[in-house]
Amino acid sequence: MIDPLYVASGFGVGLLVGMTGVGGGSLMTPLLILLFGVHPSTAVGTDLLYAAGTKTGGSVVHGWSRSVHWPAVLRLACGSIPASALTLLVLWKLDLNSDAERGLVNLVLCFALLLTAISLIFRKAIIERYRRTLEGVDDRTTAIATVVTGAVLGVLVSISSVGAGAVGVTVLLLLYPRLPMATIIGSDIAHAVPLTLVAGTGHWALGDVDWALMGVLLMGSLPGIVLGSYSATRVPETVLRLTLASVLFVVAGKIMFAELNLSSAIVTALAWTH
Repeated sequence: MIDPLYVASGFGVGLLVGMTGVGGGSLMTPLLILLFGVHPSTAVGTDLLYAAGTKTGGSVVHGWSRSVHWPAVLRLACGSIPASALTLLVLWKLDLNSDAERGLVNLVLCFALLLTAISLIFRKAIIERYRRTLEGVDDRTTAIATVVTGAVLGVLVSISSVGAGAVGVTVLLLLYPRLPMATIIGSDIAHAVPLTLVAGTGHWALGDVDWALMGVLLMGSLPGIVLGSYSATRVPETVLRLTLASVLFVVAGKIMFAELNLSSAIVTALAWTH
């Protein structure tokens, strides 16, 4: 039996990703954890492969519209793919137990959500402040900075599935100030495809993917992202950005509050046993 709530969630998140390049992991992973009660590691693994499928649809539309800057995508991938593989190797070697893994994922998830929200709210101010300085930067420095950005995103996305959207878009706007917004979003989505595929495959190897859940989410998200990608230039972007940032602040606070409550309960239980 297919739960229409999962399909509707997939459609809504896909629509946002197509319109803004943001909202995939930053909405779907917390949604799976908070609304559907999925374990954080399974939520991250499932969301990563879900995002790979969703963003493939979006990148095809943006590629067809010629709104992808492929050199930037390649540079980001040169940093993110090795960083993702290394992060997953470290997670496998650490062999974290369920509670420790839950705590790590939730901690990194909160950090990534707050970073995403800050990027959404202060994007314009950041770009106005630094764009003039960065316009004079030579191509080699831009290329190195793009690879480093990719590496940071690779670590963040592999642990929390969040970060490739708003943070990636903000940095691309700074590094490639002459590109139009639609091309920045298209490039960000195109880069997310190989990154989420590699990170998601790694989580699958670690046993952190719910395939049935992912299939149901994709049923909603693929039509959503295609529709969103076609609507990318027709939506009041500022309103959408600020609304999304507000939601992310609330979600990060809720996850952190739940994590602190869990930690205090564990400490209390340990104190009682002694």
